[in-house]
Amino acid sequence: VAILLFTSQMSRGKKKKKLNGMISVVSYLLSVSTASGISSSPTTPTQLTKQTSAYLLEGSRNDTVHRSSSSPLDTGQHHSPPAAKPPPCLYRLVYMLEKLDLEDEAVEQSESDIYMRFMKSHKCYDIVPTSSKLVVFDTTLQVKKAFFALVANGVRAAPLWETKKQSFVGMLTITDFINILHRYYKSPMVQIYELEEHKIETWRELYLQETFKPLVNISPDASIFDAVYSLIKNKIHRLPVIDPVSGNALYILTHKRILKFLQLFVCEMPKPAFMKQTLEELSIGTYSNIAFIHPNTPIIKALSIFVERRVSALPVVDESGKVVDIYSKFDVINLAAEKMYNNLDISVTQALMHRSQYFEGVMKCNRFETLETIVDRIVKAEVHRLVVVDENGSIMGIVSLSDILQALVLNPAGINSKAETE
Repeated sequence: VAILLFTSQMSRGKKKKKLNGMISVVSYLLSVSTASGISSSPTTPTQLTKQTSAYLLEGSRNDTVHRSSSSPLDTGQHHSPPAAKPPPCLYRLVYMLEKLDLEDEAVEQSESDIYMRFMKSHKCYDIVPTSSKLVVFDTTLQVKKAFFALVANGVRAAPLWETKKQSFVGMLTITDFINILHRYYKSPMVQIYELEEHKIETWRELYLQETFKPLVNISPDASIFDAVYSLIKNKIHRLPVIDPVSGNALYILTHKRILKFLQLFVCEMPKPAFMKQTLEELSIGTYSNIAFIHPNTPIIKALSIFVERRVSALPVVDESGKVVDIYSKFDVINLAAEKMYNNLDISVTQALMHRSQYFEGVMKCNRFETLETIVDRIVKAEVHRLVVVDENGSIMGIVSLSDILQALVLNPAGINSKAETE
């Protein structure tokens, strides 16, 4: 028992070597302790296990006979003593060691889906912080005031409440702000009436008249796995958690929050082999038809690319092809903060000078770094993507949080969301 407890605390590689060594030792003890009855000592764990099983069964039968029969009468016949056999405890020990070794191999095989099983075993409620800020807008609020409220509260999205239906009907995000600017901007000389005067409900009627979809949300009792699947399948970045009983919105789940939650427990779980593989080996990320802009690209052009390509960030590339900055959808909200949305002819470089937060620079990686390194970097940097560059710093691709969660959680489950949505 002490040996088994000792081996259970070891790392998997050391445990396997130790088990093999112990089996060899016990095999030797068996060969020494067996005076007769065994022609040759078993040389392999398989042979040893077969002999062990046979003796355990025989010992079980003998125990049964001795328990069920009384002391035999002396008939005058004397039998030679039975051949000496090793103590049954030795065989039981080998049997238990072999079983532990087989279980260990089964664990190794199941490590590839450890993150998927972790996500399935935790509910969305587990990831909701004890204290957080949630901003909710009524659909009768003016669009302009709503976007100013997003900026003032430092949030990127808000659930929309419709009083007539007494329910949540959608989300107002920075994407809506971009779509309004892209659709109605004409020139610096013409005020965007739709942004200044429209209510949220008016904008939704105009914008969603052809593409209306019900609000995608999730119950707090649903698994985090279901949340990951819903985010990636629906190509959304924010998933409201709504109590089905009360109808209250509790929190807004994001890829970043889910990955950070997983990272808290990674050190306590076995590490799948694929974490040591590179981005190139795992084919993680997008490496063709990458959308990017230049430092002198006008903001209105960048907004057009956001809308047409449905991307969340645009690497800024100089004339030599090197990545020098990045312009994300979140940066666009600064136009509202600085009240610069009436002049979208300014360059990206000019707009980025008004960043509201300190910018540490573009977070980059290369295709030959391991997935473990990538996950650690993107979580610590608290960004939504890494720009993949070559040895010269030229853009090669993009690795997003969606790509990472797809690889960690959905791929082991045999789910390819990209193929399903295409």
